[in-house]
Amino acid sequence: MPPADPGTKEPPWPDGPDEPREPGGEDKETVNKPSRDRVANDGSLTVYSKRSERRRKKQHLKQSRPRGEVRSLLDLPFDIIVHVFSFLRPSDVFRLSRTCHPLNTFLLGEHAALISRSIVQWRYSCLVKAIRLPVLLSDLADPHLRALLQSSERLNKLDIHRRPYQHIKPPDPSLVCTCLTCVLRWNILCLIVDFAHWQDNLDAGVPLPIIPRGRQPEWNVKLLEAHATIVEKAVNPLIGGKASPLWYAAILEAHLNSTIRSIRRHSANKGNKRPRFRMTLRDAASGTDDFLQRVGPPSVDFPFHRDNYYMLEAYLPNRSWFKEQGRWGYMPAEQHERDLEQIKTRASGRNEPPAELEDDFDKVVRHP
Repeated sequence: MPPADPGTKEPPWPDGPDEPREPGGEDKETVNKPSRDRVANDGSLTVYSKRSERRRKKQHLKQSRPRGEVRSLLDLPFDIIVHVFSFLRPSDVFRLSRTCHPLNTFLLGEHAALISRSIVQWRYSCLVKAIRLPVLLSDLADPHLRALLQSSERLNKLDIHRRPYQHIKPPDPSLVCTCLTCVLRWNILCLIVDFAHWQDNLDAGVPLPIIPRGRQPEWNVKLLEAHATIVEKAVNPLIGGKASPLWYAAILEAHLNSTIRSIRRHSANKGNKRPRFRMTLRDAASGTDDFLQRVGPPSVDFPFHRDNYYMLEAYLPNRSWFKEQGRWGYMPAEQHERDLEQIKTRASGRNEPPAELEDDFDKVVRHP
């Protein structure tokens, strides 16, 4: 092959067929535009060519097509969203609800009950059977039974459970059923919130404040009011709204955290040889109560004073260990109905005159 003439310049593209050119030597892809149109006001040069025009039209067509991809979390299928949220802690759900209005409506309004039920079933399957919600008086359909529950004789009999504890606010008899089961459920919920409040003091070894018997300082009254408000949000949908189930799940979360911290605190005390639940580091980090299904000491006595918090570890009332079967047995949820049947039986056995059908609840709610 003869050597190339040194005076001949190589083309700037690979060897191949020559590209057609417009008359005058301009590239076919380039479109001549007036210079005043190619120079913008800021001095930048605008390129006009068929290639850039095709690229612009292709990009515009791509952007104008309806997008099928997921652009936000709520664009996912409903079952996937609920499954994702079921792995969150109740406190995380409340934090996430503060990010934007659509998430707040979805989490705390439209689907709060479903999400909280999924969280409780996975994380607190043990606590939910030991710590139940009391029944509202408004949920009782029988007005005669409501009148019996609010009678002065009935309330006097429950004075031992309604007398003001230093760490529990008594239940409102116009709000919560006054059967023995519901009163105990209310006390347990208030106890859990109060026990969680003092965990930092217990971890740091700071003594809890001592209140003389028969006294109720103002700071303690405000504290009990705040704790009772949290419990009322979990019990009464008129106060907690559609997020009431999430408030109940948050109370269970707080009690699990208190239990983990208490077991860890007492395990560090080498002089404490009492039996306790076996809890590993993985159990503590899992955020579930599965380790509480193992054999351990039962919760027999009710902590009637804050001094009992020092030695309180895993407080799970309303259950007992069946040694033969190797499992825990829980008080059934139907215990509330059994208490009501006993109240009606005792009232009918004494041949008491029928109570007024229009009790305080009817006067306040139905005839405001």
